Amino acid sequence: MVRDDGYVVRNDEFEGYFHMKKIDLRNFSLAELEEFALALGLQKYRGRQLFHWVYGKRVDSLEMMTDLSKESRELLSEKACISELLDIRRQVSSDGTEKFLFKLEDGHSVESVLIPEEDRLTLCISTQVGCGMGCTFCLTGKGGLARNLKSSEIVNQVLQVQKGLPERKVITNIVIMGMGEPLSNFNNVIKAIEILKHPLGPAIGARRITLSTAGLVPGIRKLGECGLNINLAISLNASTDEQRNLIMPINKKYPLKKLLDACREFPLRKGRMLSFEYVLLEGINDSPEDAIKVVKLLKGMCCKINLIPFNEFPGAPYKRPSEESVLKFQEILTSHNYTVFIRKSRGRDILAACGQLRENINLPFGQE
Repeated sequence: MVRDDGYVVRNDEFEGYFHMKKIDLRNFSLAELEEFALALGLQKYRGRQLFHWVYGKRVDSLEMMTDLSKESRELLSEKACISELLDIRRQVSSDGTEKFLFKLEDGHSVESVLIPEEDRLTLCISTQVGCGMGCTFCLTGKGGLARNLKSSEIVNQVLQVQKGLPERKVITNIVIMGMGEPLSNFNNVIKAIEILKHPLGPAIGARRITLSTAGLVPGIRKLGECGLNINLAISLNASTDEQRNLIMPINKKYPLKKLLDACREFPLRKGRMLSFEYVLLEGINDSPEDAIKVVKLLKGMCCKINLIPFNEFPGAPYKRPSEESVLKFQEILTSHNYTVFIRKSRGRDILAACGQLRENINLPFGQE
């Protein structure tokens, strides 16, 4: 059993821990809930029931678990709780995108973004408070990294948003590319993904979950070994090491050759492709020469490329490129047989687009 602070708790140690605080059931995987049930003196299968109630039915009260006896519910109430995030602000963009600001138990906050499309409903979730990557085109990292999110805080973004939707609307896709670098919070992110995928939980298929990384090479390799079979997106954003060093400091530790070697070795199931994200910055990385260099960098890789015209924010050091230069960049890539999409920036008017999320709990309402 793993406690919230990472300490491994044996069953015979539960009693001492119970005296410290109630245990948050939403920090537990299925296996951990089964162990927890046994530690309480309940049958192991009760752990599966708890998992289904907590994650699948999204209950926020132990009293709602009607297939448990009154005595079991009373015992659980003494020892455990079910956490929720405090929804303190919700904004709706002119294009229908919704941004949620959630307050955490320690006073920090994170943002999530819900993107409606004709055939899907995608939720972009955060994995850290702030970000330590320091990418110069991203608003999230301006305040640095405050802390990692717990697995419960990652999963609760999905459960909380889903809970507020009309019954006929269901979140179909998850993109883990909100605030933070997911692979810097590896264990909690992997646990959250396993929970989100589980058929007794939210039951979101692996094909519908995408994780985006700035390029942490050891994390990419570890993710490939996990067998989760989710989609991987890599923030490339440059055609040379010199460019990438300037806009993405992580490149100094894991330069392009190391990053792309790890990408080439990443296991892909039949019919699946890697995604490369490329934020286009006017006069920095958006020239036809840059496009040719990207062609050479990605030669032989089974991948698609998402071009993201820079989403400006107050005080940003870069400008959004012209539509003409974006289309020219795409044309060069497609002429070399790459699948290339120009990502439509959703929610720019409420700072909900790629690279615009941040911890802003102290701002007056409406000041973004």
